[in-house]
Amino acid sequence: MTIADPVLAARYRALALEGLLRPGLDFTELPPRFLVADVARQRLGLLADGRLLADFPISTAAAGLGGADGSLRTPPGWHRIQARIGAGARPGAVFRERLDTGEVWLGEEREDDLILDRILTLDGLEPGVNRGPGCDTRERTIYLHGTNQQALLGAPVSHGCIRLSGADVTELFELAREGDLLLVAPADADPLGLGRLHFAGVAGSGMSALAQYVAQRGGRASGSDRSFDRGQGGAGRALLERAGVALLPQDGSGVRGCAAVVYSTAVEEQVPDFAMARQLGVPLVHRSELLAHFVADRRTLAITGTSGKSTTVAMVFEILRGAGRDPSVITGGELVALQREGLWGNAWAGASDLLVVEADESDGSVVRYHPAVGVILNLQRDHKEMAEVAGMFAAFRAQARAGFVVGEAANLAPFAAGATVFGFGPEARVRAEDLAEGGDGSSFRVAGTRFRLNVPGRHNVENALAALAACLEVGVPLEAAVAPLERFQGVARRFQILGSARGVEVVDDFAHNPAKVAASLRTAHLRAGRVLAVFQPHGFGPMRFLRADFVAAFAAELHPQDRLWLLEIVYQGGTATRDISSSEVAQEIAGRGVQAVCAPSREALVAALAAEARAGDLILVMGARDPSLAALSRSILAALGAGQA
Repeated sequence: MTIADPVLAARYRALALEGLLRPGLDFTELPPRFLVADVARQRLGLLADGRLLADFPISTAAAGLGGADGSLRTPPGWHRIQARIGAGARPGAVFRERLDTGEVWLGEEREDDLILDRILTLDGLEPGVNRGPGCDTRERTIYLHGTNQQALLGAPVSHGCIRLSGADVTELFELAREGDLLLVAPADADPLGLGRLHFAGVAGSGMSALAQYVAQRGGRASGSDRSFDRGQGGAGRALLERAGVALLPQDGSGVRGCAAVVYSTAVEEQVPDFAMARQLGVPLVHRSELLAHFVADRRTLAITGTSGKSTTVAMVFEILRGAGRDPSVITGGELVALQREGLWGNAWAGASDLLVVEADESDGSVVRYHPAVGVILNLQRDHKEMAEVAGMFAAFRAQARAGFVVGEAANLAPFAAGATVFGFGPEARVRAEDLAEGGDGSSFRVAGTRFRLNVPGRHNVENALAALAACLEVGVPLEAAVAPLERFQGVARRFQILGSARGVEVVDDFAHNPAKVAASLRTAHLRAGRVLAVFQPHGFGPMRFLRADFVAAFAAELHPQDRLWLLEIVYQGGTATRDISSSEVAQEIAGRGVQAVCAPSREALVAALAAEARAGDLILVMGARDPSLAALSRSILAALGAGQA
């Protein structure tokens, strides 16, 4: 069967780990294979070597849990599958006294409760609870079986046995073995119901956000990261610990006793935590699978697109928050408003069911999400060819449960049917009118309501329109968004103005694809007569793929008086083919009439900028996937200040 939610493996393992604490057991470790009847959710799961092999709806007793004879309750605790009865029986075979009667149920309406298809009998393993005089599960003839009351599965309506559909009990019969352990688990005390989740590589932007969100919602989160083991990232470590995330060495020790190990694409299988999970049979859950679990569990607004996701997520979150809706957020960018509250900035758990997330297309994970409201901002050439990304967007569009929002660009038209369209043209339902742009922000009207946005750039107006449209889908009127948008403080490294020295402004920006670079350069020109641009490509593959687009973007957006310095391409290790250099690209850009060079080092770059900059200039540092770029930007500002002194 297809497992709809891989995160359920963590849920079942968490219940089983809690079950090990039950008194009187003669075992202290979970076996490689076990079953759990999750009474709170009315589901049954079978795990083997950390993988969820099956997940079925069930019905336990209407009278609840209990082991006493005659109680009509489902016995709690640990059992062992004692016998498998009914091999080869016809579909719908009717059993009495655990014997095939030869009668076949054909789906007709019947008031009596039938025992159908297959039977798995149980031996209780807990004396005084489900084993022994007055409470013995086998003597009470409590077992797993098929039922004709299939419409009632998912609700506790049985007379003590555990019911499944005929198809499910037949499939379970083939998967289960005599001797397999089965826990009938009562409701647990974990607010998230997932046990302790251990995040391998917890310092990453996406992983840290999820770990904080789990802890903020009252769940249990631990994590490890090589950078912490090396004594790096002290500020991030402190923020995670303050949020309630327990940090452990990345040596595999944090895996013992956890319900699942959460990992990202950046975590290699050789990482000790990953290897230990495989060895111990602990479920491995990809970061995007955990996020998809939360997306499906909440009334989620999921934002995707090749540009502007983090900023739009932040705007939606701040509008909802300002309108009193108390939302949650999980994102890759760091909201300045949350940072000013002493948080990392990429996660917050509010009290309502509203959740705002960034749905990433670069790794393909956008297709995992089933949000209440989906948003597609744009479709440009970035990590993949646009046709491939369009296919992912089509799947995302089909999976939205309630509403959808899409930009007005022509290449988004296939997703616009039945959606709210935003933009500047006449076809847009959420349309900006009377737009006035300036170096310090923009103003515009939507349906007669005037907005002021204190982050500059036409692309940020587009982001705001998308955010307004998304919030309308969950019932927030335009008027309630006016003050939150005017207060919007932006996202770290999204055209973040660090300060000025000698009359020169320094801006740190995450731009890393041609469209984002072009938007950032246009915004910089709103604030300054001359732009001194710095760009660090974030990988050999992306630069090779987008080389012509980068050359065209810089040639089109840089003015004759502007300057461009390229830093060498970031190498993150691995097997990337290093067959292109920033020097080659700089020469090609220079051949298009731009003053462009490759900086030999960061030290030389800082010195060159300090010498070149004059009052009225703007220094724009662009690049992604390298946390040290923010420090570089600040060192440039410091060098300007030192020169001033």
